[in-house]
Amino acid sequence: MGVLRLTRQQARRVAVRAQLLTADRPTDLAAMVQDLTLLQVDPTAAIAPNADLVAWSRLGASYQPAHLRQALEVDRTLFEYNALIRPTSDVGLYLAGAAEQPTWERAREWMRKNDGFRRDILQLLGERGPLTSREIPDTSVEPWASAGWSNARNVTKMLDCLISRGEVAIAGRAGRERKWDLPKRVYPAGLVVPSVEEATQQKNERRLRSLGIARAKGTEVPVEPWIVGYVGEPAEVEGTKGEWRVDPAALETDDFAGRTAFLSPFDRLIHNRGRAEELFDFEYTLEMYKPAAKRRWGYFALPILHGDQLVGKLDAIADRKASVLRVNAIHQDVPFKRATSKAVQTELENLAQWLGLADIQHAL
Repeated sequence: MGVLRLTRQQARRVAVRAQLLTADRPTDLAAMVQDLTLLQVDPTAAIAPNADLVAWSRLGASYQPAHLRQALEVDRTLFEYNALIRPTSDVGLYLAGAAEQPTWERAREWMRKNDGFRRDILQLLGERGPLTSREIPDTSVEPWASAGWSNARNVTKMLDCLISRGEVAIAGRAGRERKWDLPKRVYPAGLVVPSVEEATQQKNERRLRSLGIARAKGTEVPVEPWIVGYVGEPAEVEGTKGEWRVDPAALETDDFAGRTAFLSPFDRLIHNRGRAEELFDFEYTLEMYKPAAKRRWGYFALPILHGDQLVGKLDAIADRKASVLRVNAIHQDVPFKRATSKAVQTELENLAQWLGLADIQHAL
């Protein structure tokens, strides 16, 4: 086929369509996650937790957080692993190579010294699971030493090692706390686990389908990569340097009907800030960790998608006690046309209604 040559608008539309942000909304939560490959778990809820906000931005008012709990804890169509929610059909891809985990030798040595602790946890879960980490006694003989948050948090450290080895699974949550159980009571029976090489190939292919367009190589990032290896088709995008990879299925149609959407700061359309700048000319930084005086856009500003362009940021907070969506500012990266302003206002009303808030208040 050779190297495809795309305009930036074509590339943007490929990305928006792949992320299910066109006017043709998905209608089913599990199918949506199957296409996106993941929902990131993050407890920040200035508006709503990330997983719920991402789901709402695709499914609209039909989505409720109870649907996600149902899918995770009852239907088991979704599962949680490494702070990400994924389709249960992908469990095998993330257990490939589990016997070699953890790969860090210090963690492996710590587990060897605490094998009795490991067996105690598995026996307790077998008898009483699912349990939160607070309900699991610490019977370690050597504590986990760290300069960070995990220092002496032996139960949590052991559970994180065990889930990477496929010996425990997350059965649900009690508030923000994970509930742990044996995999046989969480994962599907007859689970097929491919080789590491096969799993890597399939994950790259699925990641590219969910992004539409991505780089083959680039900076390594934790949890979920941005790069896809040499799957898909090679492409060049006007105004950018180097080779991209494009999902061939994303090029099968030129039809594009956009809409307006508020995106979580963790949304995969803009999660790779470099790609967002290259394709959308969109600069964004999550400013919740900055002092208030140094923020340009707000504590938890939501990027605003309009059609195939990222046009601004919404600085708002859900005041649930007062039942008000407080809009501190709407930052316009490009001057809004009348149709854009109207669409943003309509989406604000949709957001407030979905959150169950009675009013919208704009700062003076």
